Amino acid sequence: MASVARKSLLTMTVLAAIAVLAIGGFIWSGLYNIGADDPHTQPVHAVLETIRERSIEVRARELQVPDLKDPARITQGAGNYNAMCMGCHLAPGMRETEMSKGLYPAPPNLTEVTVDAAEAFWVIKHGIKATGMPAWGRSMQDDYIWNMAAFLQHLPKLDAAQYQALVDRSGGHEHGGGETEPHTHGAVASDVDSHAGSQIDSDQPIDESEPHAHPPGTRADHHKTTTAKPAPAPAPALETIEHRHADGTVESHPAPQADDGHDHEH
Repeated sequence: MASVARKSLLTMTVLAAIAVLAIGGFIWSGLYNIGADDPHTQPVHAVLETIRERSIEVRARELQVPDLKDPARITQGAGNYNAMCMGCHLAPGMRETEMSKGLYPAPPNLTEVTVDAAEAFWVIKHGIKATGMPAWGRSMQDDYIWNMAAFLQHLPKLDAAQYQALVDRSGGHEHGGGETEPHTHGAVASDVDSHAGSQIDSDQPIDESEPHAHPPGTRADHHKTTTAKPAPAPAPALETIEHRHADGTVESHPAPQADDGHDHEH
C-alpha cells in the first residue's frame, strides 16, 4: 500500500509540474491576445466574471446602507453622475460614446439596469481592476458616493427631460474636494450627444491649467508658451567712396568700416 501511495503521489507531482510549465509557457509566449477589441474566450470570460461578481458581492455584504430615499441625496448624486459617469454608463436618450464603445468589458448601460445600492457604493469607491472603472473613493467622500448610489436606484425610471431636470437642480460636480471641471474649446455642443453631452461656452475664459478637451486637429503642444524671437536689426547702410582712374573711368566701392591693417588709395 505504501508503495502504491508513493507512486500516486509522484504521478500527481509530475502532472502538476507539467501543468505549471505548460501554463507558464503559454503565458510567456504572448499567444493570448490581450487587446480590448478581441473578447476573452468563453472559459476565461466565465472565470473573470465569476471572480468579479463574487468579490463585489462578498465585500458589499459588510456595508451598512443609509437611507437613500432623501430627495436631496438623489439630486446631488445626479450632478456627480452627469459629470463623472455619463460618458461610460450613458444617460436617458443618449447614444453610445467613443468611450463606452471602446471599453472592454463593456460598461453597463445604467439607464437600463438597477444595481444593488451596496454593490454600487463598493464599486464606485474601489473601482474594478482591468475594466476602466476608477476607484473614485481616492478623491470622493463616502457621503457623496452614497448619494450616487441613491441616484442610481432612480436612473432607469427617468426619461431624458427628467434626468436633465435633476442635473440642473444639483450642485454639479462636487464631492468634498479634489474635483476637476472639464471644459472644451470651440462651438456649443448639445446637452446629450455621442460625446458625453458636454456644454461649451466659447465666450468664457478658459483656465488652461484644468483638464479640458479640444476640437479635432488641435496640436498636442498648443499650450506651450513660446517666446517670440526679436526681429533682426536692419543692416546699416554702407557708405560708398568714388575715385577716378587715369583713363577717366569712375569706380565706387564701400568705405572701410574699421581699420583692417591695409592701406587704401583713393
